[in-house]
Amino acid sequence: MIGAAVLALAAPATAQSRGDWTLSFGIAGVMPASDNGLLLGFIPHSVDDGISPVFTAEYFFADNWGVELLASLPFEHDISNPGVGNIASAKLLPPTISVNYHFPTEGRFDPFLGVGLNYTKFTDVDGQGVLAATTVDLEDTTGFALHAGFDYALNDYSAVRFDLRYFDLESELTVNGFSLGNTKIDPVVAAVSYVRRF
Repeated sequence: MIGAAVLALAAPATAQSRGDWTLSFGIAGVMPASDNGLLLGFIPHSVDDGISPVFTAEYFFADNWGVELLASLPFEHDISNPGVGNIASAKLLPPTISVNYHFPTEGRFDPFLGVGLNYTKFTDVDGQGVLAATTVDLEDTTGFALHAGFDYALNDYSAVRFDLRYFDLESELTVNGFSLGNTKIDPVVAAVSYVRRF
């Protein structure tokens, strides 16, 4: 019985070989930092969480080394002030390219670490509440990204993935073309996905 349990935990092997591809789809939550800075140097504001489907494609250019592209549907967020409530809403798209290292194991768990570059595009930025009659805009940004997680193999070709990302994301917020300062979003992105290897 002990031997059977050990074999069950040890197989299937999860090493990634040069030339392999993986595709994944899942759901992710973008959780901005708790401190989003001060507009005009004294106005507090906060950015709420967003959730959306995510997709990745990863190509292994060497054993255990992959280059990965993250894509998603838009994440929607509200921006609010403690005194007056919501002041704006926006959607963001955070395509990210990363290089990941998958630690070689002989078991079901395939942990990995990665680093990359994130580009965040803001769309449908609208003023709300006290800013409802104004034109609000958020500047598109580029910053570094960190990635960590693991795959749990279901069989030789598929796995469930749990991962976290961090984006260095700070955007200038303008109202009628006048800058109110930067919104420090700096989110953690948590995702669960189904992964298929080819």
